[in-house]
Amino acid sequence: MPDTDQPIAGYNGLTHVEPTLPTHFYLDEDHYEQELRQIWYRNWLYVCRASDLVGPRAFRVFEIGSQQILILRDEENELRAFHNTCRHRGSILAQESQGRFRSSMIICPYHAWGYDLCGNLKKTPTRHPQPDFHKEDYSLYGVGIRDWNGFIFIHLDEANAQPLEDSFNDANVLNHWDLSELQIGHSHHKQLDCNWKVFWENFNECLHCPNIHPELSRIVPLYKQYFMEVNDDPKWEEHQKSGDLLYKAGLSQGNETWSTTGEACTEYFPNLTQEEIKNGHTYCETLPSAFIVGHVDYVRVLRVLPIGPERTDIFTQWLFRKETLEDASFSANAVTEFGEKVIEQDGFVAELNQKGLHSIRHKQGTLMAEEYSVHDFHQWVKRQLD
Repeated sequence: MPDTDQPIAGYNGLTHVEPTLPTHFYLDEDHYEQELRQIWYRNWLYVCRASDLVGPRAFRVFEIGSQQILILRDEENELRAFHNTCRHRGSILAQESQGRFRSSMIICPYHAWGYDLCGNLKKTPTRHPQPDFHKEDYSLYGVGIRDWNGFIFIHLDEANAQPLEDSFNDANVLNHWDLSELQIGHSHHKQLDCNWKVFWENFNECLHCPNIHPELSRIVPLYKQYFMEVNDDPKWEEHQKSGDLLYKAGLSQGNETWSTTGEACTEYFPNLTQEEIKNGHTYCETLPSAFIVGHVDYVRVLRVLPIGPERTDIFTQWLFRKETLEDASFSANAVTEFGEKVIEQDGFVAELNQKGLHSIRHKQGTLMAEEYSVHDFHQWVKRQLD
């Protein structure tokens, strides 16, 4: 950056040194439990695609922290979500991670309390119910659930939940991709030895891109310049006026999408604008659990899930149109192999980052100008904890 205190019009970067979050935020077990309670149990969380629950009585159990959430379709095929806990003495209800209930009743495996698929208590084994015991007082503990464009989200504190759409950076940015109609063509699962915030921090900057993602940086010129957006460049106005291709938005000449060849694996989505085609990638983010990326030929969704103070589960799905997947000649290998490589590269440096945080000298780091989005993320975390 120029050595001046004068603000640069339209510039995104940090103009002053900002500290990172304290190191114990990434290591301490007690702090991790606090983040579960104040962040993960109080925000909308992406679980799976709606197509992962097909037909009445289908169910899945989703785990976040110490909480098990039972997600199902009732007899009318409506989505429902409850804590996977019996109201009698607290036993787990569904023991499998997914499946289909044999009947329209959820039966506790311990004392056989029975609930309908709407969560209402219908029967108990007692031979002599007390006069002040009323079944309607013992329905399952409800959990908020929404089907947003084919993506299932849950909220453990539904009474205090903000509207789901407010959790996105822009809930309408992917309107031209017909998200609800897409089907899963490929999935990838990986567990990383890092705190969940380390993964999100890596997502929110591109200072690492030229060194860690050489293949991706060849496809996205800005990434090769250490920038995520045009306005991350302190000389953005000069470079844009000159038409310098190294600083252009979108993909480099001759590339259509994120793939090993740079070529689209199928026809473009029909309703995309010229700007969306030129950009080559359009991001929709929802903290703390997911981001969705629209490319010209597919959509990618990545779910982040903490499984310990230094362990994070990453689950990615590639979505395509139904007719694309039904085409016998179609192959997704070029896009899925490319995407998996980017995840492996990000995972590698995230784990390096986590290991280095164990230094007894390192109490807090510092952010460079280009890491303004990391700073925004840190501010969001602190607001949640406050």
